[in-house]
Amino acid sequence: MEFNTTGSSNIDTGKASGNLETKYKMKELGLSVSQKWNTDNTLATEVTVEDQLAQGLKVGLDTSFVPNTGKKSGKLKTGYKRDFVNLGCDVDFEGPIIHAAAVLGYEGWLAGYQMAFDTAKSKLSQNNFALGYKTGDFQLHTNVNDGTEFGGSIYQKVNDELETAVTLAWTAGSNNTRFGIAAKYKLDKDASLSAKVNNASLIGIGYTQSLRPGVKVTLSALIDGKNFNAGGHKVGMGFELEA
Repeated sequence: MEFNTTGSSNIDTGKASGNLETKYKMKELGLSVSQKWNTDNTLATEVTVEDQLAQGLKVGLDTSFVPNTGKKSGKLKTGYKRDFVNLGCDVDFEGPIIHAAAVLGYEGWLAGYQMAFDTAKSKLSQNNFALGYKTGDFQLHTNVNDGTEFGGSIYQKVNDELETAVTLAWTAGSNNTRFGIAAKYKLDKDASLSAKVNNASLIGIGYTQSLRPGVKVTLSALIDGKNFNAGGHKVGMGFELEA
């Protein structure tokens, strides 16, 4: 039996939200049951069976119910995973919509395809490709979404203390190009500092400190460089507890 709780509060709007999750596992049967509740009064249940029908095959049923409105939804999930292949197919009963994905890997190279087919309209609503390469301290990723959105990113671990990344994305037929860089520096074994900036002049800064095993605190800020004097900047603080 596992329990997990999360919560957040937005100072600007005063809105608070929380989630409670319980999970029960029967390893000898490959069965797991997860139940979730949030402050929007949504109840969700997920039942999965893994490695029983075939090695590497996972089958699950995900349902949700909102008592206030009576709204119900359900999704049938299937996945198959082996050493160099990962396949997935989900059927969303609302529509219904079929989601499918496949990832192949070989000697550090990864290639993936993801699609969504709306059976009510008999057309593809998503059609995405991705290609990547990964070594011990270097990662490259590119993607094409629906033939109009193009993106790429590079990650480099410079040394044991410093990590850097660059991301680039653009939309075909427009001048909408996005660019960002980020870095993370490990101050010591318990503290790290991270920073990022993009072409919209949004500057993010974060500091993470491990107070003791299983307890972390994070301080963060997001600054709008184009409108520095106008305000509207964001600050945040988070706690992570693990037992």
